[in-house]
Amino acid sequence: MGFLRIRTTVDERPGRLASLAAALAEKGGNILGLSVQPDTDGTVDEFVTDIPASPDAVREALEAAGGRRVQVVPATAHELTDEPTRVLLLAARLRSMPWRLPEILGDLLRADDARWVYGADPARPRGGAEGVELPDPTLLLVPVAPRRAIRLRRSGLPFTLTEAARAAALVRLAQPPVEAAMPEGPVRLADGTEVLIRPLTTLYREALRDLHERCSPETRRFRYFTSMPTLPPRVFDRLCDRSRGHSIVAGHDGQVVAVASLMFTPDPGIAEIAFLVEDRWQGRGLGSAMAGMLLREARDLGFAEVRATLLFDNVRMRRLLTSLGATITQTEDPGVVEARIAVGVMASASPK
Repeated sequence: MGFLRIRTTVDERPGRLASLAAALAEKGGNILGLSVQPDTDGTVDEFVTDIPASPDAVREALEAAGGRRVQVVPATAHELTDEPTRVLLLAARLRSMPWRLPEILGDLLRADDARWVYGADPARPRGGAEGVELPDPTLLLVPVAPRRAIRLRRSGLPFTLTEAARAAALVRLAQPPVEAAMPEGPVRLADGTEVLIRPLTTLYREALRDLHERCSPETRRFRYFTSMPTLPPRVFDRLCDRSRGHSIVAGHDGQVVAVASLMFTPDPGIAEIAFLVEDRWQGRGLGSAMAGMLLREARDLGFAEVRATLLFDNVRMRRLLTSLGATITQTEDPGVVEARIAVGVMASASPK
């Protein structure tokens, strides 16, 4: 038959991809391209193949190998281009011609149609039996601004969650850079106490010094790996430098009772997080609330992962980070562990 684009959903189990590849090989297929995309009920595997078998025969073979919702459509040699190179070329085109965003989004997702839609809620379905209509998987609506979006249609292959994320990322590239707003506002803890969260500025120099002096040596050791009795001026200045990171403080009754920092690192896409919470405020949910704020900010700033380095015996912090979805791993130092949080997954969690 020639070139085919094949997509199927499989359960996330070891060996599933190998089974699908073997089924295509049995039909004489040569896999020329492969994409693996997570989805709501499994993994979507997409192949571009040169295969002599008919679409029906290919579909039956993949279903027998464990594939679900198998879809087979014709492909062209143009689709064999290196995918990262193709996306980078589209991004360069968008930077020079942002007004052609619908066309470029259509090329990105190989859509049959891409156009602007306007209105209060352009995504709202109309009609349908008894006033109920299921979403059309062959239609993707990509928000660009309030009351404005781009509607993409593609027959044959429904859009996946991964493709929707790619489209949203390309839209952000076309928009002017906007500095993420620092988290700020009152937070009510589980016991009903209300604290005020604000960005750290040089105005808090004395208040932060007082916080350090009120903290126990163990609390300071957990934060700095040494019982630092006072905060050196250079460390305070670094925490206030917004080109190196973003820090927030929690206040109650005129005192700063906690500080949390999101610091940038030389590694692209990775930030580090750290906390200092006064002893009498520990275990009350304040650290979790501040962590949730910083994780959402990390997402808005475009970070993919947030990490924290902590002492192994810092049990309270290990529990907090684990509750946020962190993976804890050992380091070369047996007394130190590293926590890693995938921002795209966890930053949407509501603060506790």
